[in-house]
Amino acid sequence: MISTKLQDAINAQINAEFWSAYLYLSMAMHFENEGHAGMANWFRIQFREEQAHAEIFMNYLNSRGGRVVLAPIDEVPTSWPTPLAAFEHTLAHEEKVTSLINNIYALAVEEKDYATCNKLDWFVSEQVEEEETARGLIDRLKLIGDNGLALYTVNQELASRTYNVPAPLANAN
Repeated sequence: MISTKLQDAINAQINAEFWSAYLYLSMAMHFENEGHAGMANWFRIQFREEQAHAEIFMNYLNSRGGRVVLAPIDEVPTSWPTPLAAFEHTLAHEEKVTSLINNIYALAVEEKDYATCNKLDWFVSEQVEEEETARGLIDRLKLIGDNGLALYTVNQELASRTYNVPAPLANAN
């Protein structure tokens, strides 16, 4: 059985993951409306990944005898002045999510809940990847500047991104 403190923290993280999904869906719609189909695709996949992260946390909480309590999702931004601004927002957001996961990890260590630490290890690695990807895209967009052809090329590359079911869900059934 998971402690009430960890259950509450994980429920808060589930809400944060759904908020993240909503944010990335908003970004996808923004870029679709701006004619950047590749960027829209990239953010739609981020949307699906965040939903999957919430599902992983829900499955875990249920497996530990906890209770999932879904909370309302706060409003998200709906526009960004440039692709660079959107990816900078993405990086800042992923850094915030990293800190939230680290806080849950610290609580799990404090409570000597090593099963939760083990589950969180996957999320810690995932966050390193998320931040690295966002940083890489920011670096590329900074190099591009106002070069339309280069932006078109990046947009085309982002269009080729495909969704992969995260390992904890692929192995869940």
